[in-house]
Amino acid sequence: HLAETFQALGDSSRIQIVWLLAHGEQDVGTLAKRLSMSQPAVSHHLRTLRNLRLVRIRKLGRNSVYKLDDEHINHLLDEGINHVEDFLQ
Repeated sequence: HLAETFQALGDSSRIQIVWLLAHGEQDVGTLAKRLSMSQPAVSHHLRTLRNLRLVRIRKLGRNSVYKLDDEHINHLLDEGINHVEDFLQ
């Protein structure tokens, strides 16, 4: 499961989605606009992240919003960013 998690986070589009969700809940349309991606492409990435329990979905009326599943995902992202920043210095 750990290898699958890192593999999923190895995709730049999914990292961008996780980064945006680390700053709050968003729906597919908003994510697609912010990433200049199609809604089906974003939905595909979200499905992958959801299957690995990295993000969760919440129904809001007729809409669905996504957020990080828990704080561990945010920590993984922060540690990865810190590692890259240290490497670049």
